Amino acid sequence: MEWYLYIAVIGVGLLSGFINTLAGGGSLLSLPFLIFLGLPANVANGTNRIAIFLQNIVSVGSFKQQRIFNPEEGIWIAVPAIIGSLIGAQIAINFDEEVMRKTIGGLLLVMFFIIMIKPDKWIKGQEGAMKSRPSVFQIIIFFFIGIYGGFIQAGVGFFLLAGLVLGAGADLIKANALKVFIILLYTPFALFIFILHHQVDYKLGLILAVGNMAGAYLGAKYGVRWGTRFVRYVLLAAIFFSAAKLTGVFDTLIKFL
Repeated sequence: MEWYLYIAVIGVGLLSGFINTLAGGGSLLSLPFLIFLGLPANVANGTNRIAIFLQNIVSVGSFKQQRIFNPEEGIWIAVPAIIGSLIGAQIAINFDEEVMRKTIGGLLLVMFFIIMIKPDKWIKGQEGAMKSRPSVFQIIIFFFIGIYGGFIQAGVGFFLLAGLVLGAGADLIKANALKVFIILLYTPFALFIFILHHQVDYKLGLILAVGNMAGAYLGAKYGVRWGTRFVRYVLLAAIFFSAAKLTGVFDTLIKFL
C-alpha cells in the first residue's frame, strides 16, 4: 500500500472518531474506505472494531475526567448489550447486510423526525429518570441494540443515544458519555468473534485507530464545551447523511449527476 494511503486511513479515522464520539455513524466513513483499500466487507467489519475499541478508551477516559458520567450508571445497561453483541457478531460472519442496511436507514429517518419534533427531551433529558439498574424494558432495548452493534457497528451510536435519552432519561452530553462507555465494554466481545474467524486486518486496524483516538479526544473535549444544542445539531446532520447512505440515496444521486 502506498504511503499516502496510510495518511488517508488516519484522516478517515480522525473524522470517524470525532463523529462517533459526538453522535454516531463514523463507521459509515471508515467501513467503505477499508473496503476501497481492498478488504472484503466482513474483514473490514471486523478490522473496524480495533479502531472503535481504542477510540472509546480515549473518549471514555476524557468524559470520566470531565466528570460527565458515573460508570455505575452504564454498567448494568451494558450487560444486555454485551450479550446481544456476541449474537450480532456471530450473525455478521456470513450475513448479506444489504437488506439490513436499508431497514436501518429507514429507522434513522424516523429518528431524525423524532429529534426534530421533540428537541427538549434530547437537550434536557428527564431529571431524576436515570436509575442505577435498568428496567426490563430497557434491558430488552439494549439487548437488541447490542445485536445490531455486534452485527455491523455503523450507526449503533444513534440507537444507543435514543435508548439513553428517550428510554433512560439522560441528556445528550451524558448519553454520549454512556454511549461510548457501553460500546467500549461490548466491542472486545464482538471483536473476539471476528478474530476467531480470521476476519481482522491488525495492521490497518491499528493505523485507523490512530486517527480514531485523536478524533475521539477532540469530540469528547469540544462536545462538552459546546453543549447539548451543538451536539443535537451534529446528531441531526449525522443521522440524515447516514440514513441517505444506508438507503442508497447518495448512490442514486451520484449516478443521476
